[in-house]
Amino acid sequence: MATKVVTKWTGDMVFDAEVNGHHILMDADEQWGGQDKGARPKPLLLAALSGCSGLDIVSVLAKMHVTGYTFEMETEAESTSEHPITYHTITIKFMFSGDELPQDKIVKAVMLSTERYCGVNSMLKKAANVIVKIYINNTEVQL
Repeated sequence: MATKVVTKWTGDMVFDAEVNGHHILMDADEQWGGQDKGARPKPLLLAALSGCSGLDIVSVLAKMHVTGYTFEMETEAESTSEHPITYHTITIKFMFSGDELPQDKIVKAVMLSTERYCGVNSMLKKAANVIVKIYINNTEVQL
């Protein structure tokens, strides 16, 4: 199955990408002539990574009947210093909060996503070191 994204230049350094009927504006940093009218393209990779895993994880946890939690992710990347500047290390923190959360199920859901289901993770692992960290109620789970 093919995926198609249409990206149009709208002037200056701004581009409008249409993804599944949704529009995402991208713009360059001000130092490169941008006007901060949209996200930078490389950080959108990090958003895609966290979104991909997040969708997997909430789906798996629902099937495991895990409820009553809040969930967020922080994704940070370290870049190379020479062109082409790429991410060499990406750390994604999966942070869960709630009462009496089942650590084993949360770890299983995260690992299924990051090791099996998330295609974005699979692609990025080929180019960067992707580090996974899990936190339950602000305490890091040792993997």
